[in-house]
Amino acid sequence: LRIEPGEIEALLAAHPALGQAVVLVREERLVAYASCRDGHAAPTPEALRAYLSARLPAYMVPSAYVLLAELPLSPNGKVDRRALPAPGAEAVISRAYEAPRDELEQALAQIWTEVLKIEQVGRDDNFFELGGHSLLAVSLVARMRQAGLHADARLLFSQPTLAGLAANTRREQEQVAIAQTTIPALKGRRRI
Repeated sequence: LRIEPGEIEALLAAHPALGQAVVLVREERLVAYASCRDGHAAPTPEALRAYLSARLPAYMVPSAYVLLAELPLSPNGKVDRRALPAPGAEAVISRAYEAPRDELEQALAQIWTEVLKIEQVGRDDNFFELGGHSLLAVSLVARMRQAGLHADARLLFSQPTLAGLAANTRREQEQVAIAQTTIPALKGRRRI
């Protein structure tokens, strides 16, 4: 899937409280930087995520939002992307942690922590809000298959939370098991 930072930047700049905006891939996650317009209160990362989520597919919505008084400029007047600060904990959307409930959720949480390079994943965490994107989705699906779990990227895009992905993976595993037990054995039969 193709990510267009310019499209995301244009949508952020169209937000009534924001001025200039820049979107970068930093440490394998999309990070949005923006300045507030004079007289406007700074929106929260959650509000900006909701604003962009209503206008973009999930994989194009940044996982971190850094609001600055002014974006740093180079001597020629363009945004100095190298001078933009790394996002802190306040820039990332956080949810109340709820531990994975069963073995499947725990196995998926372990895979997510390794793929996303984060410390812990809760049931209600969203893969894309944690910094996931289309390339990491492919890595996640490959890791799930290595662990013997049925997976495809479409499933992740439709069910981006750990609990949702686990529920659908469980259903897929059950359907595969049923299909395997209902196929008649062909041993000893010969075609004539």
